[in-house]
Order: sequence, then structure tokens, then C-alpha cells
Amino acid sequence: MTTRVLIVEDNPMNRELMDYLLRAHGFETLSAVNGEVGLDIARRERPQLVLCDIQMPGMDGLEFARRFKQDEVLHGIPLIAVTAYAMVGDRSRILSMGFDGYITKPIDPPEFVAAV
Repeated sequence: MTTRVLIVEDNPMNRELMDYLLRAHGFETLSAVNGEVGLDIARRERPQLVLCDIQMPGMDGLEFARRFKQDEVLHGIPLIAVTAYAMVGDRSRILSMGFDGYITKPIDPPEFVAAV
């Protein structure tokens, strides 16, 4: 069975890069342009992993994580932040908000695929 990964990312170039890298390595991908759409897709499709940007208009990644982890159906699915936040303390703050992992931008293709 192929692992399905949901990518929640508002930046088209970042979303397309992650999609391309994951598909090239045998993953099945689903994409969402914002948090609201991401929650709808996650509830409907039940991916095995969710990658989520932090800085998005409307529902940001932190609010997405809060709602995602409170959802009875979704809370057990691993949720990974993919973010440009890389200052001291950002990682621990993001993980404390409900994310299970953290990948920094800009994306380094080999490191990104290995982390996923």
C-alpha cells in the first residue's frame, strides 16, 4: 500500500516541490491550498501523514494543528510542520502546539524526503 501524504501549503511553488519530491519517491499525495481545505481533505481522505505550513492566510498552521489534534478521527495521524521559522525556540514552540515533527524551509530535497 502506498503512503498517502496531505500537503497543506499556500505557496504554489513550495506545494508543487513537495508534491514532486514525494511522488518521485513513491508516495501518493493530496494537496490543500489552506487550512480549511486541508481539514476537509484530511477528514475525507484520511492520509497517513500531513505536512503543514505555519504561515498561511486565514487559518494558519498553528490553528490547523489545534483543530486537527482535537478531531476524534484525525488526532492520531502524524502532523509535521514545514516552515521557515528556524529561530531559537521556534522548534519547541511549534512542537508544543501539537505538531509531531518539524522540517525547515527552504526545503533541501534529500533531507526533506529522508525526514518524511
